[in-house]
Amino acid sequence: MITHPAYMVEPWCLRETELNLDVLSQSESVFALSNGHVGWRGNLDEGEPHGLPGSYLNGVYEFRPLPYAEAGYGYPESGQTIINITNGKLIRLLVDDEPFDLRYGKLHKHERVLDFRTGLLHRTTEWTSPSGRSVRVHSTRLVSFTQRAVAAVSYEVEPLDDEMRIVLQSELVANEQLPQHGGDPRAAAVLEAPLEPEQHGAHGPRIRLLHRTARSGLRVAAAAHHFISGGEKTESSSESSEDLARLTVTSRLRPGQRLRMEKIVAHGWSAVRSAPAVHDQVDAALAAAASTGWQGLVRDQRGYLEDFWARADVVVDGDAEIQQAVRFALFHVLQAGARGEARALPAKGLTGPGYDGHCFWDTETFVLPVLTYTAPQAVEQALRWRYSTLAAALERSRQLGFQGAAFPWRTINGSECSGYWPAGTAAFHINADIADAVVRYVRATEDEGFEQEVGLPLLVETARLWRSLGHHDHHGDFHIDGVTGPDEYSAISDDNLYTNLMAQHNLREAAGMVERHPDLAATLGVDDEETAAWRDAAARMTLPFNPELGVHEQSAGFTRHQVWDFSRTGEDRYPLMLNFPYFDLYRKQVVKQADLVLAMCLRGDAFTPEEKARNFAYYEPLTVRDSSLSACGQAVMAAEVGHMRLAYDYLGEAAMMDLSDLEGNTRDGIHIASLAGTWFALVIGFGGMREYDGLLAFTPRLPEQLGRLCFTVQFRERRLRVEITGQTATYTLLEGEDLGIRHCGERLTISAGEPESRQVPPIPAGTPPEQPAGRSPARRGRGAGHGEVDGGH
Repeated sequence: MITHPAYMVEPWCLRETELNLDVLSQSESVFALSNGHVGWRGNLDEGEPHGLPGSYLNGVYEFRPLPYAEAGYGYPESGQTIINITNGKLIRLLVDDEPFDLRYGKLHKHERVLDFRTGLLHRTTEWTSPSGRSVRVHSTRLVSFTQRAVAAVSYEVEPLDDEMRIVLQSELVANEQLPQHGGDPRAAAVLEAPLEPEQHGAHGPRIRLLHRTARSGLRVAAAAHHFISGGEKTESSSESSEDLARLTVTSRLRPGQRLRMEKIVAHGWSAVRSAPAVHDQVDAALAAAASTGWQGLVRDQRGYLEDFWARADVVVDGDAEIQQAVRFALFHVLQAGARGEARALPAKGLTGPGYDGHCFWDTETFVLPVLTYTAPQAVEQALRWRYSTLAAALERSRQLGFQGAAFPWRTINGSECSGYWPAGTAAFHINADIADAVVRYVRATEDEGFEQEVGLPLLVETARLWRSLGHHDHHGDFHIDGVTGPDEYSAISDDNLYTNLMAQHNLREAAGMVERHPDLAATLGVDDEETAAWRDAAARMTLPFNPELGVHEQSAGFTRHQVWDFSRTGEDRYPLMLNFPYFDLYRKQVVKQADLVLAMCLRGDAFTPEEKARNFAYYEPLTVRDSSLSACGQAVMAAEVGHMRLAYDYLGEAAMMDLSDLEGNTRDGIHIASLAGTWFALVIGFGGMREYDGLLAFTPRLPEQLGRLCFTVQFRERRLRVEITGQTATYTLLEGEDLGIRHCGERLTISAGEPESRQVPPIPAGTPPEQPAGRSPARRGRGAGHGEVDGGH
């Protein structure tokens, strides 16, 4: 999408200079604002034209039916779907009784700017109505990071050519009509009007609506307060009904005069509180925000982001698109998790209804690593949400006949809502992914209170799952059979290497955490015999390997399968899952997304450098990347084994997933994990950052297309900046006590104010592997949109 001439490449913002109705839905996703609790899609202020209206509260959902052709034991009976809550964005404009609608009349100017440094979405429009009246509209929108229930809009109208009557209608609208996209008609009926009215009110500049969901029983409220300034003849009135509350402002303006409305909106919801309590909740949030005022909200937003960018910025010289993309990515990743506060972190964040608003393993594996080193408080809250669902995971495991916890493949409230068990229930690796995120957070923050309260129970119950799910054979080797790894084109496999390696890590770390906290572990029923069993299972874990080919197997017997006939698969047949039966995919050597390659990223300690190179060369020609989660992992491993040109191309694919709408579904919301993968590819790939046993290690390397890479990470209350230019890496401790690190195997101690520079050894270059026909990543080069940029570090 960004390659359209309406979109500019700039280092600190995303700018749109034309209104293109063909990509309106995509622009609504990329211009979405959120704080992890409240999400507003980037719809135009007036509501129409729109692609997909959207306002969301994290954790607010409705149940929907899960149809099955045949019943089966353990199938989830219903799913959860995120719903469109009360829309508080709307400010309709009438110019001498004509609706301000950009599909009519003449549009002279349209510009929207999402500023990553301030968190503000600016819009300027100049328009002439069909009857010849010209106005300028300027609006600014924010969703507050500092007051999590609050979003706000400043809206200003100015006549350009003559005196005219202006009418503003600021609205709260529930159950607004949404576009129909087909699918299950029963689910559509459930979600068509999901909010049942309970209260409404309007008093002066304040309006309010309160509703309740019919099936999930969640109470949802929104309230708005307005500050109006304008001409002498400015009047206002308010009204409300079950699904609509409105403040109407009328004014007569001459050229040079302006009518300005500052609208502050508070959202709230609860599964347990009464209507009066939720009513009071939003009123209190609104009162606090009104006291802060519009300028105060703007000031606080800027201050919050100044602090974030000081901890998290990534500077890229040599590719202006990547520079913009990584800041766009970091901004949206922050928006997804900053104020989630013990709620799930959905795959689309709060930018659209894609994937029904569900949280997957993407969160722990791709998103939380970024936040661990840039905004660790968001990671703590995301993992506390997982902990809050532990009871449901324990019950699910018992239902499946296992011990410990079986966390859901996809969920909002903690209950499994995947209707396809080979890719859902069988993907048990999510348990180890959660454990991995816990271990990473604890090592990076040394948060002992969290470790004892949250980390220990999560690691104990996930370890119990692996010991129960797996078994020792007659040789004593430990196997985990009948599972699905990250590659969803190879379901129900024995000894999936990724699953086994992550489970091994889970078992070892659980035993170590129990050893650190024996008294607390005893309250969970853990004894020495159980931890010994975990260590034994980890020590004897089966890691499939084909000695003839000299490569690890993605799962036992995978390399004996027939190779998919890529030469006879046209580009119009991708993604394969929509054009071929799963049965055929499951029994062939074809990989949807990086699986074994991702295992080498996360468990690099389990492979020799030679094994990594051979494995990457073997699996690259089999991987079709029918998933947005693949490119970043491939970028990391391509860089590690020395294929820098290929790593650079994969970086581009991860970075441009939404800005170029590579998968054609950005309209449903942005891909948070792929955005996180941009940081993953740059910092983990080109920065070569790894963490082993509480020590950060770096093996930097840059593709020749980039002149400099500079990034900052948080680690154990230190702030470390890493700068890579040519064949030199410089480490600077910006904050905190001395920090020990490794550079290309050499141990260094970095002190504040005393940067350490080291040479980067040359990267041995081998012959890059090929990809399946037609599935190579787009080649990046020094063409349009590339060049040196002001890093602003």
